[in-house]
Amino acid sequence: MFGAVLFGLVAVLSASSPHQVDDATALESVDVFEVSGLIDSVVAHGIETAIERSETNGAQALVLQVNSRGAVVDESRMREVLLAVRDSTIPVGVWVGPSGSRALGWSALLLAVADVSAMAPNSIIGKVGLPIEVDDEPLSLGDATTVLRSGTMGTDEARERGVLRLDISDEGVPVLRNMLFALDGLTIKGTQLDTVLEVVDENGAITREAATTRFFKLGTVEQLMHTSASAALAYLLFSFGLALLVFEFFTAGIGIAGFVGAVGTVLGTFGLAELPVQPLGIALIIAAIVALAVDVQVGIPRVWTGIGLVAYVIGSFTLFGPVQEEALRISWLSLIAGVVSMALAFVVGMPSMVRTRFATPTIGREWLIGLEGTASTDIAPEGEATVRGAKWRARTNRATPIKSGQPLRVASIDGVTLDVEPLEGAARDYREMRAPRP
Repeated sequence: MFGAVLFGLVAVLSASSPHQVDDATALESVDVFEVSGLIDSVVAHGIETAIERSETNGAQALVLQVNSRGAVVDESRMREVLLAVRDSTIPVGVWVGPSGSRALGWSALLLAVADVSAMAPNSIIGKVGLPIEVDDEPLSLGDATTVLRSGTMGTDEARERGVLRLDISDEGVPVLRNMLFALDGLTIKGTQLDTVLEVVDENGAITREAATTRFFKLGTVEQLMHTSASAALAYLLFSFGLALLVFEFFTAGIGIAGFVGAVGTVLGTFGLAELPVQPLGIALIIAAIVALAVDVQVGIPRVWTGIGLVAYVIGSFTLFGPVQEEALRISWLSLIAGVVSMALAFVVGMPSMVRTRFATPTIGREWLIGLEGTASTDIAPEGEATVRGAKWRARTNRATPIKSGQPLRVASIDGVTLDVEPLEGAARDYREMRAPRP
């Protein structure tokens, strides 16, 4: 009898022991917010929102998972983000991960204001440039501050030189789970973190389970705006968006091309507004589109097409200035893709598509019928004609070819192509009724 009571008491006490919890859901969760790409106004707001959310949703800590090539916000805006991290009421950790991630430019300064910081293997930080002053003191990254202004360093060197604010004895923090293990037991801002729970299974084996992590990212709209703020994508979206709007304008309707062009232009404009662009580059690209549009209406690449392409090339290379930090460099592949695509669109594709769309009865050009002009090139059966000082694509509506410089008459119009005939000596169409001889 006594043995049974003793056994029951032991069982009750064992069940109430914290080590008998079968999972880590009893621990307060840890929030994780992903900081990827350039830190623009969208990401900056996302970091501040993540801090405010974690301060009120019961999380015991917030971890910023960083993989960023730099920041494109101005110094005052970046200072606000750094102060929000430093002055948060809950512990904020920064983990540069996963393996192979980067924290370059001002994004590396997040490590200087975080309560704890760590890096995954093969990750790098550096190229901070001029540090930002907070409370009249430049932010410090330990003894490596001077080196990190223009250089980079990996995980091992950063830990040896005191850059990382997480004293661990293992080989590093390769995954986020290791970050939670390293945080366990630390006292930060008066709060002791309890991120790991030892669990004893039915066989008596002890395992360690990390606290539940809640992952947060930018919303769909925010992510779309953030993605458009990359240098290469903003350049291509803005250029191609304007080109599609030009195409839709000359095709007398509003369709898919117009909608896509409008969306691309808006996103490209937002992206360029987030980046430190050169006004001259923007002006040249817009002027190039206007010049290219001049020849679209006649369906023939002429001198304005050449002027537009030259302006577009110069604008593309000067859009972000001759020297920019790594985060704002447009790859040669993106530049070549932009220039070649624009040339093909306005020299080959656009005139062909416009002629196809206007293969219906011509609107607003009937006044040309009956006018006289001259052949700018040999028309046999197709070529170019000049009518009232403007060049048009032309073809003979009879079998008689027209030599360059000879006078001609506009007989009809097919889309943006003039059907012309010589003033004298034209072959007669076999379908015409011949007048009977007297």
